[in-house]
Amino acid sequence: MEGSIFTGIGNGTQLDTKVVQTFQKSFVQVQDILDQNRLLINEINQNHESKIPDNLSRNVGLIRELNSNIRRVVDLYADLSSSFSRSMEASSEAESGGTLKSDGKSSEKRIRSGSGLQWRIGMYCLLLR
Repeated sequence: MEGSIFTGIGNGTQLDTKVVQTFQKSFVQVQDILDQNRLLINEINQNHESKIPDNLSRNVGLIRELNSNIRRVVDLYADLSSSFSRSMEASSEAESGGTLKSDGKSSEKRIRSGSGLQWRIGMYCLLLR
């Protein structure tokens, strides 16, 4: 990263460092929840294998917690997707040029590259590292 701007892959698109930090923070939250889910699943399996009534009863609460965590992960990914789309739209709008109509009024012309989706996927994969 150079200064406060992260230069994107290939086409020179730039993302603000704050946006990248937000993505990274969300991915850390997701990973923390997934790690917690792994522990919950292990405990649920152990309780199930023990066949002890108290352990089996405890699984009800653990499964509820697991379901809640899964909902949280889905919400975080939905927020990430929305944030990523907004940042890409803002970046695209910043790159777009203006044209003049015959009546002298300005209109924006959006420039879209064919590799935009590839760039987004590459960016997403980069953030997952």
